Amino acid sequence: MYKLLLTVITAAFLMSAAPHRPTLYLIGDSTVKNGKDKGDGDLWGWGHYIADYFDSTKIGIVNRALGGTSSRTYRTKGLWDSVLEKLQPGDYVIMQFGHNDGAPLDDTARARGTIKGIGDEQKEIYNPITKQQEVVHSYGWYLTRFIQEAKAKGATPIVCSPIPRNVWKEGKVVRNNEDYGLWAKQVAEKEGVAFIDLNALIADVYDKEGETKVAGTYFGTKDHTHTIEAGAKLNAGEVVAGIKGVKNLGLKKYLK
Repeated sequence: MYKLLLTVITAAFLMSAAPHRPTLYLIGDSTVKNGKDKGDGDLWGWGHYIADYFDSTKIGIVNRALGGTSSRTYRTKGLWDSVLEKLQPGDYVIMQFGHNDGAPLDDTARARGTIKGIGDEQKEIYNPITKQQEVVHSYGWYLTRFIQEAKAKGATPIVCSPIPRNVWKEGKVVRNNEDYGLWAKQVAEKEGVAFIDLNALIADVYDKEGETKVAGTYFGTKDHTHTIEAGAKLNAGEVVAGIKGVKNLGLKKYLK
């Protein structure tokens, strides 16, 4: 009996003394996780492939992105709360929003838009989806809340600018360095957290390869936003390139 009790106590001590195996959480829209993450319509988000770059014995990867969400609705739908309650010191959160933030604030389809910019502006609306009054804030306000709340749990937030769409002008892919990409960067700088200019990293590749090759290699035939497998793999690789390029980012030590 004494030996059994000693064994149980020893096992409990070892479990309590074992270091926390961190988790990398991904939050965002369908360009991070498309649909049910099963390749429906041959479309994939980059979050499906990023785990291939990490040592799974040292860090876990949890893709909690959801298609159709904006920085606002990811919060109001309770999706962020479900991530936040699981966050522990030493975890990481990569966030990428913006593709859906430009939608209307209070339309009857989704009511998911945010106020442009990073300021403190707000607008009270009647939300026809929830059938309740709601105060809507800026894109930057929502990103700031994610960052500050993740930090409060001891996690490390990382902000990504949105991936570029397959939209071209004068032979160059259209970038978002004057709106959501810029605002994401400004918020990251203001909060003192890592920023990955994913839009620029991918756009540089697109510009080198050209409109015809990009359209035929990385996107579906009728979709200018969501990537097929090759596009998602390219984007995941550029996220990792961005991680490697951030000085003093602890997440790098978990890469293969």
